[in-house]
Amino acid sequence: MRIEQQHRLYACFFLFALSTGALMARLPDIQTHLQVSESQLGLTMIGMSIGSLISLTFGAAIIGQLGVRTVAFFTVLGPSLLFATIPWLGVAPAVFGVLFVAGVLAGALEINLNVELDRLEMHTGKRFMNRAHGFWSVGFFVTAFAGAGIRQSGLSVEAHLGIIAAIIVLVGGYMISGIRPAPAPKRTIGENTHRIAFPNLGLVPLCIIGFAAFLVEGAGIDWSAIYMRDVFSAQPFVGGMGLTLFAFFMAVMRLSADPVVARFGPRNVAMVLLSLAAVGVLMVGYAPAPEIALAGFALMGIGCSAVYPLAVSAAAQRTDRPAAVNVAALAQVSFVVFFMAPPLLGFVAEYLGIRNSYLICLPLLVAGLWASSFALGKRKVPDAPVRTPEPIKPHG
Repeated sequence: MRIEQQHRLYACFFLFALSTGALMARLPDIQTHLQVSESQLGLTMIGMSIGSLISLTFGAAIIGQLGVRTVAFFTVLGPSLLFATIPWLGVAPAVFGVLFVAGVLAGALEINLNVELDRLEMHTGKRFMNRAHGFWSVGFFVTAFAGAGIRQSGLSVEAHLGIIAAIIVLVGGYMISGIRPAPAPKRTIGENTHRIAFPNLGLVPLCIIGFAAFLVEGAGIDWSAIYMRDVFSAQPFVGGMGLTLFAFFMAVMRLSADPVVARFGPRNVAMVLLSLAAVGVLMVGYAPAPEIALAGFALMGIGCSAVYPLAVSAAAQRTDRPAAVNVAALAQVSFVVFFMAPPLLGFVAEYLGIRNSYLICLPLLVAGLWASSFALGKRKVPDAPVRTPEPIKPHG
C-alpha cells in the first residue's frame, strides 16, 4: 500500500500528541502519586521546557545532518518510551530528568517535521502545514477522550502509558521507515553558516503570536483536568472533557483551516481566532458552572488552533536565514512557552487561584492580536513563482 509522504508526517504529529496527551490526561494521578503541590508539579514539568529550549537553540544544524527519517525515529518513538517510565518513578527529581530528555527530543521533532513540511509544500505547491498540526490536535483529542474514560475505569497509569508506548513504537516505526526527504529549496546564501538559532528582530512579531497561541494551548491542555477537579469537583470523566473538547475543536479547525486561510488571508484568520481565544479564556476564568467552563475550553481550542501553523509558515518563508534556523528560533520561544505553562500556571493557581491562572493569558492574547495585524501577510504564501516539482529520490 502506497502512503503519501505528507501522510507519514501527519502520523508523526499524531503519534507524538498521542503520547504527550496521555501523560497530560494522567497529570492529576501523577500529582497524587508524587505527593506534590501544583507549584511543585509545575517545577517538575519545567524539565521538558529546559530540554526543548536546548534542542531548539542548538539542534538545527545537527538535525539537518542526520536527516528527517533518522530524527523522526528518535523524536517520535523516544518520548513515548520515556513517558511510560514516569509512573514507576517515586520522586519528582527523577521525573524532572526524564522530562528533560523528552523535551530535547520534542524540540528536535518540532524543527524536523515543520521544516520537512515546508519543503514538501514548496516542492509540490500544495498546503500541508495546518493539516499536519491538525493531526497533532487529533492525537490530543483521541488520547484525551480515551484518557477520560480510562481514568474513570480505574486502569493504572503504568498500564495506560505502557500501552500507548507499545502502540506508538509499532505504528510509528512502520510509518517513519517510509519517509523520504523532499528537496531542500535554495532560499538563502550560506545555508550552513547558522549553528545557533535565536530570534532576530524581524522574527519577534511572529514569536509574540506563537507565544500567545501556545500559552493558551498549554493552559487548555495541562491544567484543564485539574481545573475541573478543583473548581467544580468533577468526576474523572467530566473533568477530562475540558481537555477533550479543547483538543477536538482545535483539531477540527486545523483540519479545515487551509481553504479558510486561502480565502480570507492569514492576518484576518489569526486575528479572529485570537479574539475567540480571549472570549474562551474569560468564560473559563469566570465560569459559574461546569458547562460554561467546558464551552470556554472549546472556544480556546478553536482560538489557538491555526495561529501557530500560520506563524511557522511565515517564519519558514523568510529569506534572511535558512528555514530550519527561523523555524527553530520561532519554536524556541513558542514551544518552550507550551512547556512553561505548567510551572507558570501552577504558581498562579496555588497563590492566586486556578481561575486567575487562565485570566493571565489575556494580555498576551492582546499582544498577539497586535502582532498579527502587521506580521502576517494577507496571503498564506508570498507572491513568488512555484518551482516545477522534481521527483523525490529514495533516501539511502
